[in-house]
Amino acid sequence: MADTIPFQTPTLDHVCDFAVAISAPLEVGQTPQGLRRMIPITGGVISGPRMQGKVLPGGADFQLIVGGTTAQLDARYVIEFADGARAFVQNTALRFATADTTARLVRGDKVDPSEVYFRCQPRFETAAPQWAWLMESQFIGTGVRLPDAVHMRFYRVV
Repeated sequence: MADTIPFQTPTLDHVCDFAVAISAPLEVGQTPQGLRRMIPITGGVISGPRMQGKVLPGGADFQLIVGGTTAQLDARYVIEFADGARAFVQNTALRFATADTTARLVRGDKVDPSEVYFRCQPRFETAAPQWAWLMESQFIGTGVRLPDAVHMRFYRVV
C-alpha cells in the first residue's frame, strides 16, 4: 500500500531535568486494585537547556502497584520557573521491575536504575504567556527512583 499521508518521524528535544525531593510514603494498603500509596513531594530543582526553576513543596505522587511488579504513577505538583512564573504539572508514569526489585523500591532501598523501566508523560498548565509552548507540545520522559528523590529527564516530542 502506498503512503498517502506524509508522516513525519518524531524526534526528541531535551528540555530539562527534574530532581524531585520526596518524603516517606503514606501507605493506604493492599486494595482490590493493588498496593495503594502516596509519596509527598517536598521540593526540587529544575535544570536544563529550555527550563530552569524549582519544584514547590506540597505535591504528591499517587501510586498503585499492581501484581508486585508494575507501578502506575500519577504525580501532581507545582513548579516555579526562574522568571517567577508557575505551572501545574501532572506526570503520569509506568514503572516496571521484577518482583524482587519492586519490593526493594517499596522498602526505599537503593536500586540500580538499569533494573527498572521508568517512563513518563508530563503535562503542563500555566497562565504565563512565555511558557504557553508547554501546553502546545507533547512530552515524554525517563526517570530514576532513589530512596529520597526521583530524577527525571523530559523531552519535547518534535
